[in-house]
Amino acid sequence: MMLESALTLFVAVPLLAAGLLVAVASRTRLVLSVLFVVLVAQLAAAVATVPWVSDGSVVVHQVALWAPGVAIPFVLDMFSALMLTVTSLLTLTCAAFAVAAGEAFKRFYPPLVLLVTAGVNGALLTGDLFNFFVFVEVMLLPSYGLMMITRSGRASVAGVAASRLYISVNLLASTILLIGVALIYGLTGTVNIAELHGAASEDTAVAVATALVLFALAIKAAVVPVHGWLARAYPKMSPAVTAMFSGLHTKIAIYAIYRVYAVIFDGDSRYLWVGVVVFSATMLIGVLGAVGEAAPRSILAFHMVSQIGYILLGVALFGPLGLTAGIFYLLHHMIVKAGLFLAIGAIEVRYGPRRLGQLSGLAKTEPLIAIAFFASAMSLAGIPPFSGFVAKLSLIIAALDAGQIAAAAVAVAVSILTLLSMLKIWTGIFLGEPTATDSRTLPEGLDPAYSDAPGIPDGRDRAGLDATGDAATGGAATGGAATSTVATATAEAGAPDPVMVPPGRRIGLALAAPALALAVVTLALGLGGQVLLELSGTAAANLYDPTGYVQAVLG
Repeated sequence: MMLESALTLFVAVPLLAAGLLVAVASRTRLVLSVLFVVLVAQLAAAVATVPWVSDGSVVVHQVALWAPGVAIPFVLDMFSALMLTVTSLLTLTCAAFAVAAGEAFKRFYPPLVLLVTAGVNGALLTGDLFNFFVFVEVMLLPSYGLMMITRSGRASVAGVAASRLYISVNLLASTILLIGVALIYGLTGTVNIAELHGAASEDTAVAVATALVLFALAIKAAVVPVHGWLARAYPKMSPAVTAMFSGLHTKIAIYAIYRVYAVIFDGDSRYLWVGVVVFSATMLIGVLGAVGEAAPRSILAFHMVSQIGYILLGVALFGPLGLTAGIFYLLHHMIVKAGLFLAIGAIEVRYGPRRLGQLSGLAKTEPLIAIAFFASAMSLAGIPPFSGFVAKLSLIIAALDAGQIAAAAVAVAVSILTLLSMLKIWTGIFLGEPTATDSRTLPEGLDPAYSDAPGIPDGRDRAGLDATGDAATGGAATGGAATSTVATATAEAGAPDPVMVPPGRRIGLALAAPALALAVVTLALGLGGQVLLELSGTAAANLYDPTGYVQAVLG
């Protein structure tokens, strides 16, 4: 009983730590120390849960020891254990990047990250639909704060619009989700997932209500045709926040889609064709959307939509092979996509936001970040020996086994287009001769703002200098007035600014290490893919036959 009750600590500890950090927010070293202690401890605890359920068992704790069916259940199986492990790894990695980039020093950044963590953990562990909604909101509300506090300087119109779009779409999706949950409760008298086992496959009204829940989750997961918000919002966030959100927000929705369809619909085969069509379209439209983009993070955002189609194709191929491939793909993608965003983010922190062609030769000047990007990019495209090869091959085999030849063909074609897009970024940024610098420099300590501006990001450093080197009060620093005039003239002419980097300035190890670490993980998962495939197979077995899950929850 003691071990089962420890599941609640995944929510309680980050919540309590966040409250503590708000009270001592001015003590920066203490705040960051507590943040990393909690995140490291959580990662260790999450890793420890994997062998706990490796035999396919399901661990349940009825919160406050109320009777099953009355209590709020916290449920751990292999699927939730794997998700806890990867989300904990990504949160820790992105927090380390945020420290190196200077974002973590924003007031209230650490407690907001811990609040997001508590919401994510709760959403992964709860066995109750209404409390899933509650934990999703616990995750989203601090996320809005993170978006705002990490934007420095004057926000661009596009940046404000993107933030408004992100918040509006998530509020709309949450409203639809709550309506769907309310309808399920009105029809069945319960929102306990285990008690709802098979209800949607037996009752058309419950199926419609549950479909509304799935629609809300599809919005949050950025499934075509409700994907545009992600492609517009993610490129306008700060690098650390973009990477963290890419590994958490949409993936919690995907996790819930798997869980809800497996248990409440009981894998009903009558509706699977809808998923095959929609998710194949998501793969294709996402990758085609990247073709017309010129900014690296915009390209990656569209590819994120495309890869979500791959992941969800696993649930549409509902069967042991399809579910195993989908879960493996989900875990692989969380790691690889965050690694790509961190690699590009490290470049933006040092060189400013750039479009392809405005910066070149980084393979020579920034070998560490070039290695990190290349490894993650090849994994995203499905090139061996990285985890993406195992993920895509497994999914294509599952599609062929299920007789979905068209879906398999789309998966192969999209993989080729993904490779071409990754080579497009590689050629546009990393190859060629290093771009010449001019006399203008990024002030030390500058917190970049991430806008559509073609030149230096609009922001102010900790010394009070603006992006051009002018004093914040309007006075000129050395050479400030002349620099401001040149920058204004260049911007008005519409020409891209040259890269403004002091001689010898490089992306340091602290900035490169998070992306490098995730690149190593994807290589390890590729070389040792059998281990994760076996664990994913255990998780898939619990979804394909949720009887063990249901019996464990209901006692």
